[in-house]
Amino acid sequence: MEWTRLLSPRRRGEYGKRKTSGTDLRSEFEKDYHRIIGSASFRRLQDKTQVFPLDKSDFIRTRLTHSLEVSSLAKSLGQNISEYIIQNHMDNQFDYKTKEDMGAILQCAGLIHDIGNPPFGHFGEEAIREWFRTNLHTLEYGDKPVTEYLSSQMQNDFYNFEGNAQALRLVSKLHFLVNENGMNLTYALLNSIIKYPVPSNGIRTDSGNIKDKKMGYFHSEEDLYYSIVAETGAASCRHPLTYILEAADDIAYRTADIEDAFKKGCFSYSDLVKELHSHLDDYYKGDTVYPIDVLKRQYKRALDTKVSAPELYAVQNWLVRMQGMLIHSATRGFVNHYDEIMSGTYPYDIFHGTDGGVLTDTLGDVAYKYAFMSRSILKLEIAAGRIIDFLLEKFVPAFLVYDSEYPMGMMEKKMISLISENYKQIYHTYSKGKSEPEKLYLRLMLVTDFICGMTDSYAKSMYQELNGID
Repeated sequence: MEWTRLLSPRRRGEYGKRKTSGTDLRSEFEKDYHRIIGSASFRRLQDKTQVFPLDKSDFIRTRLTHSLEVSSLAKSLGQNISEYIIQNHMDNQFDYKTKEDMGAILQCAGLIHDIGNPPFGHFGEEAIREWFRTNLHTLEYGDKPVTEYLSSQMQNDFYNFEGNAQALRLVSKLHFLVNENGMNLTYALLNSIIKYPVPSNGIRTDSGNIKDKKMGYFHSEEDLYYSIVAETGAASCRHPLTYILEAADDIAYRTADIEDAFKKGCFSYSDLVKELHSHLDDYYKGDTVYPIDVLKRQYKRALDTKVSAPELYAVQNWLVRMQGMLIHSATRGFVNHYDEIMSGTYPYDIFHGTDGGVLTDTLGDVAYKYAFMSRSILKLEIAAGRIIDFLLEKFVPAFLVYDSEYPMGMMEKKMISLISENYKQIYHTYSKGKSEPEKLYLRLMLVTDFICGMTDSYAKSMYQELNGID
């Protein structure tokens, strides 16, 4: 892979190449940034859960604040790695223009990496997958099961539903800017958000290669995927910027989960110290365990300066310093495996084998134990799951017969009228001239498009209204 192709500023839609008066001096990637910031899809992230679904607290992170943090970290990490490559003469083709473009793309990628996620966080994804695994084979279209119409890949798109794949679909089709090309973002940016360059029937969790872990695009975007990688030269490999974006995401959510859970009282300062010792003592094998030493120093400083909430002060300042440590580890991981990453053969994330990998695993274990498995979170997830299940139960049967030879009942017509005309127009645009199985598949996608576009509040409100709950 070569950076000149990997950072392609080209777009699929021709309107991105309109002649201007010469007053617009922005790069193509800066134009991407403004298209994203100005989109309704990006604004909706302010009312989508990061960790705590339907939480009433104003300090808990949303998908919007998380995405802004990832954007900032991704750009910083990209600049750090770029500078190392340049200063150490690792690649003769890598110059300061490459560094500038890399930072701009990563900044944009951080903003949209979660833009396709449904309401209620990652639990929303799990709820959609679980519903289709339980119900798809029971649905009928005409006189045959729906699964007899759908190919294996089409079925697996729903069984393995992914917010990552939905993000590509949203920015390339569902956000109607000028025409059917969605936001019409650059190929380099689109490729950087495809974390898993495999289709749903190509998932290989036992392959040992991180790129095969999940799917990166739906059947409906397969042609788009091939046009992207043909332009960037990434083929079936991970785009190098994907490693950096993923690391920034890990840094942001691992540290944020700890801060948010601590603020909600899920665990105490002493619990955190105990867990860090349990996870890190054997790894460091010395008198000083760096992360714990930093935490204790911050706590002592808080006591010495008589801070009103010394434990909170210590945890928050500790997390800032751990982010710096993780940026250093990720930089080292990328540059140490630079040749493998550029040849598409590196099978791990860039924290693998570093201090940062041990720390991110530790933070993840602490968050899981004290926050994700807490009684309050489990209750909220059960409520969120019921909302997702209900919406799918009501909308899927209606859209099985929409735009088909089969008649619709009164209730089905009412359900269809509730879906935005924009989503229905997108369906008609891309289903034109397609076979009946393709149309059926796209109608099911229309339902998941609609649900994924909902905010937490909107999904909850629709559930209450359709159930007659005041």
